[in-house]
Amino acid sequence: MIRSVESQPPASAPVLAAYSYCEAVTGQQARNFAYGIRLLPTPKRRAMSALYAFSRRVDDIGDGTLPDDVKVARLEDTRELLTRIREGAVDEDDTDPVAVALAHAAGHFPIPLGGLDELIDGVQMDVRGETYETWDDLKVYCRCVAGAIGRLSLGVFGTAPGARGAERASEYADTLGLALQLTNILRDVREDAEGGRTYLPADDLAKFGCSDGFSGETAPEGSDFAGLVHFEVRRARALFAEGYRLLPMLDRRSGACVAAMAGIYRRLLDRIEHDPGAVLRGRVSLPGREKAYVAVRGLSGLDTRHVSRRTVRRRA
Repeated sequence: MIRSVESQPPASAPVLAAYSYCEAVTGQQARNFAYGIRLLPTPKRRAMSALYAFSRRVDDIGDGTLPDDVKVARLEDTRELLTRIREGAVDEDDTDPVAVALAHAAGHFPIPLGGLDELIDGVQMDVRGETYETWDDLKVYCRCVAGAIGRLSLGVFGTAPGARGAERASEYADTLGLALQLTNILRDVREDAEGGRTYLPADDLAKFGCSDGFSGETAPEGSDFAGLVHFEVRRARALFAEGYRLLPMLDRRSGACVAAMAGIYRRLLDRIEHDPGAVLRGRVSLPGREKAYVAVRGLSGLDTRHVSRRTVRRRA
């Protein structure tokens, strides 16, 4: 069982400033993520912001315009910084606010920092331009860039005392990360193609006549693009169903946070399923009022109760 620390001594001024910086980064660059972590108590919200800010730094290196050899060098520099954080070698007056905040968070929550090494591994796959023949191949990448984030987040959330099946919480957090990442891949299929990246498995693309890629607002001639999208949506829904089994294992506010973040992506998946061609015409997104509704739904515990009832029926 993973437990988290609910009460903490007051943080110093440099640490509070570092957390404020991370929260600003999160608010500006991670609208969907920010909706969820607003529901957390302050120590957990700050820790999640530190995780996001560090992860964002890694992603920005991979997505930037620097030459590949420079990207590789910077990723290794970031890995060395992570080693310093892990070894407790980052002081509160360090000039890097993200390092200061993450070091403080890791000192107060059982965060498995090796997950950030996995994230760096995943971004290195992007730098190398790797493609994926099968879903099993793609899962390796998704576990690095998203499943690891689920496991890292669980280190902050912890599991509720006495939660049944809590020994599988890390597995469910990982699976939920895969569901979110596959949704991201579907949403960004054209944007990624324009950047020279293809994530969907090559055997899926071939099955639906989409091996030529997605360079415009319409699907390749003669392809069954809608069939491809619906196939991947079904896969993502199965991952969500499995990953949602995490919810009853969390305390109310942590469960609300996860339900809000996952709920936003499930609604994106609904929109993509309804209009597969939308992902070729632009980025599919939810209006703020709908995100707010999802957050309120998460705080109400509706999703958690639904999963709990379904689990009970399975056991009966």
